[in-house]
Amino acid sequence: METRRFANGSIANPVQFRDQHYVALLDACVKSGSLFSDPTFTPDQSSIGMPTDPDPKKEVKWLRPKEISANAVFVEDTTCTTDICQGQLGDCWLLAALSCLTMHPNLFVKVVPPNQSLTESYAGIFHFMFWQYGEWVEVVVDDRLPVREGRLLFSYSCTRNEYWSALVEKAYAKLIGSYGSLKGGNISEAMEDFTGGIAYSLPVSSRAPRVMWKALSAALSRGSLLSCFIQASNYREIGTVTAEGLVKGHAYAITDTDTVKKLAGEALLLRLRNPWGFVEYSGPWSDTSKDWDDVDAAEKKRIDLKNSEDGEFWISVEDFNKLFDTVELCSVDPDPIVEEDTSTDPDSPADPPSAWTLSSHKGSWVSGSTAGGSCSYPRSFWKNPQFQLVLAEHDDDIEMTPGEKKVAEKQKEKAKQCTVLVELLQKDRRKKEKVNFLHIAFHIYRVPPKRRGLCLDQSFFSFKQPVGSSGVYQPFRAVWREVRLDPGNYVILASTYSPNQPAEFFLRVYSKTGNNLGTQDFTCSTGFLMVMSMPPVLPEDRKRVQKTFDEVAGPDDKLNAKEFMKLVNSVLEKDYQLPLETCRQLIFGEETGGRSSLTREQTEPVLTSLRSLQSIFFKFDQDSSGTMSPFELSLALQAAGVQCDGQVIQLLWERFGSGELHLPFHGFVACVTRLRKLFALYKSESNPEVKDGGINTWLLRLLTV
Repeated sequence: METRRFANGSIANPVQFRDQHYVALLDACVKSGSLFSDPTFTPDQSSIGMPTDPDPKKEVKWLRPKEISANAVFVEDTTCTTDICQGQLGDCWLLAALSCLTMHPNLFVKVVPPNQSLTESYAGIFHFMFWQYGEWVEVVVDDRLPVREGRLLFSYSCTRNEYWSALVEKAYAKLIGSYGSLKGGNISEAMEDFTGGIAYSLPVSSRAPRVMWKALSAALSRGSLLSCFIQASNYREIGTVTAEGLVKGHAYAITDTDTVKKLAGEALLLRLRNPWGFVEYSGPWSDTSKDWDDVDAAEKKRIDLKNSEDGEFWISVEDFNKLFDTVELCSVDPDPIVEEDTSTDPDSPADPPSAWTLSSHKGSWVSGSTAGGSCSYPRSFWKNPQFQLVLAEHDDDIEMTPGEKKVAEKQKEKAKQCTVLVELLQKDRRKKEKVNFLHIAFHIYRVPPKRRGLCLDQSFFSFKQPVGSSGVYQPFRAVWREVRLDPGNYVILASTYSPNQPAEFFLRVYSKTGNNLGTQDFTCSTGFLMVMSMPPVLPEDRKRVQKTFDEVAGPDDKLNAKEFMKLVNSVLEKDYQLPLETCRQLIFGEETGGRSSLTREQTEPVLTSLRSLQSIFFKFDQDSSGTMSPFELSLALQAAGVQCDGQVIQLLWERFGSGELHLPFHGFVACVTRLRKLFALYKSESNPEVKDGGINTWLLRLLTV
């Protein structure tokens, strides 16, 4: 029987976090009869990630479920929204998403694999799955949980003896860094990490109540996760409770919608849940509202109405639209939350979801190389990572509002566009006690045919305006935008707001079926000049060399390194003079037979070349500091007669800039000297395998040794 292979990073073949294999660890514990103790997430303050409480009565103990309650179970009967209650940690964003997840069994089992128990084959070890930037990651934990004064410190279940939600929270804390790293966040983060889908935000005020109700109903039926919140106007408002019993700046899960029949017609309701497990809405249609008096008992039973303080409540869509500001949705397929022409009839069928194709890419911003900052920094903006996007066809089933259809009849060509959704996520910015999201954005540019397949330089971005972007730079984990573009070639440029902010990122591009999506990242390669030209010797340099040789050259009629240094520094500006070591490098860059001295004929062109390099350096040393920005190195090298691949530039900077963000003149001279020698060696290379690999591969190999 043939064994089926699954892609690495898939649900069937996840990446093992910290190289911990659940099955192997479980088997080892069962055979030895011991309970698993996780050495990578230890039961101490480092895993909690918050300061220790000085009160000895509030000491944290790490206990296993059966040490907390004798009748402890992993799952009590079935999983539901009330299994998750927020403890003493500001992670409502995570727990609200987890509440949403319980409403979708097919998604839930991806995160919480079945057949885990505190009784059968129990070994104190559990495993969970989370999506992380294009891959599913399996996280293994032991079941020791932080307890204070006999109760779980963080997430717990209403039934008290159920522990699956507390263990999911622990696994996610381990993945991110610590429990403390979960304090404060956007629910879209957790939604995406629970599904691998893409999260949207929708202003509640942008839709009429009945349209909003149908849109949310359709989204829930498609398996989307939904949440909502009331925007706090300032930091002090976060956590305050309104007159209606709603918490500002707090994430609520939207778990259901329903049409409830009453004596005077019907009401369109939404069911919400506060992850605290208490503090409920007190307005119309809340648990104790008199509105339920007009609803018969059978209808109440049908929707499972409960008059209990469990954080779950019903609210009419009209009041929802008045009281809440934002809805967040996460769908495995990036279908719009609602189209403008959505019918207001709640009984009309929902539109079927469209099919999408996906292309994704991992990248990084490197200080002095690819972390070019925003377009406010035009000299470095173009150095940011660029990704080629090819749209060959318009959508076969482009969705338009009635108004758009009228315009399309008059402008058919304009209507034949491609629907593309781009999301940029910054990676691993939530670590230990520190959450540090950079301000990020992406911009999309149309590329003319003659520039296709090439890295676009500073001149291109100086005159071209983007045809789409994620909007203003924002300090969120992810920014996204859906755009409609004409068929053609484009480049997506991903950037942070400020230059030299190192970080890794993940870019994914969704396209409607019908588009031929050919997205790929590429290095900035404009080809190589195989011989670096030397400027003609200047008459004044010939005279100065002859005079110097007549005065100081020894019997062999050559200049040693110290004599050569004195000569070149006599013609260079004070801030650009060369140290002895650089002069030695210049000498060994010539054909000297291994000797550290130069002849008259060799000295003349080198001196003129240094004058030329000084002029080039002047051009890029705009603040007259005697140094050059790393972003200017490739431009300066081009001016010196050579064009380099982006990876080569990065290695050159690491070697000659010593990792600093400013390159002195002598570093630039050493860099050019080294390249000149390498180019000459490559030109004389007779091995066909070396030539077949290309100069880029050859340079990368030599520059790393």
